[in-house]
Amino acid sequence: MSHHSKHLFCFGLGFSALVFARRMMALGWKVSGTIRPDSDKDHGKRERLESEGIVVYDFDRSVPLAEASTVLGDVTHILSSVPPGKEGDCVLQLHATEITACEKLEWVGYLSTTGVYGNRDGGVVFEDDPLSPSSPRSKQRAQAEKEWLALVDAHDIPVHIFRLAGIYGPGRSPLDSLKSGRVKQRIDKPGHIFSRIHVEDIAKVLEASVNHPRAGRIYNVCDNAPEEPSKVTTYASQLLGIDPPPLVSFDDAEMSPMAKTFWLDNKRVDNSRIINELGVKLDYPDYQSGLKSLL
Repeated sequence: MSHHSKHLFCFGLGFSALVFARRMMALGWKVSGTIRPDSDKDHGKRERLESEGIVVYDFDRSVPLAEASTVLGDVTHILSSVPPGKEGDCVLQLHATEITACEKLEWVGYLSTTGVYGNRDGGVVFEDDPLSPSSPRSKQRAQAEKEWLALVDAHDIPVHIFRLAGIYGPGRSPLDSLKSGRVKQRIDKPGHIFSRIHVEDIAKVLEASVNHPRAGRIYNVCDNAPEEPSKVTTYASQLLGIDPPPLVSFDDAEMSPMAKTFWLDNKRVDNSRIINELGVKLDYPDYQSGLKSLL
């Protein structure tokens, strides 16, 4: 099949999906996808995307994709980056029928999160480990994964799950948080580590999977250097040539309830499957190389 007959449809043209979409467009693929109907608050996002050649449709839980059968008719690849809500995964609830009716589908990717593993007290997690999500949000993710994977056996749909670690990239990194003054503290919780991944490396992993599809496969997507967040902030401060924010013990730190949920889990995420099975060589194997490139 020539690249010109490849058509990628993204449910949710967000940060990660867009980097992947642009990567495939550069290879001559046709790309279309959805934004939330209220994205126009997002300063003309639709116009920006359309000017790049991406065909844009409205979609969210209350606004199903119009003419979905027609829109998805010639689609060969689908990526969903729409997070589930309390009511479940709205992409599947509204459009599973049309997705399973796609006759040319070669690959489907679902962007999940390493949050599905829950807390491992610093232990290592692998793709085949049992899940024990700690927060309601992570429980919804685990359930959505299950529903996407069910399409493999029930309808022979080539679904792949990508469990993403903390995402950073241009405009969205510790450098930006420090420059904007949003970071008031470094939280001191020795031994509590997080994994992360540069958004360009996410796109690289997705492309590798497209080239080596394995229906039903799950991949951890993170770099080789899990680290305590305070150390990453310290390094980012050094790159910017500024003093790092003060170190505050975890118990004394002021955090939003949402921020606190991220600290429920302490684990190291193993990424050997993307390296050994998909042959991915990360452009940014650690936060140091990633942050330097963003500087």
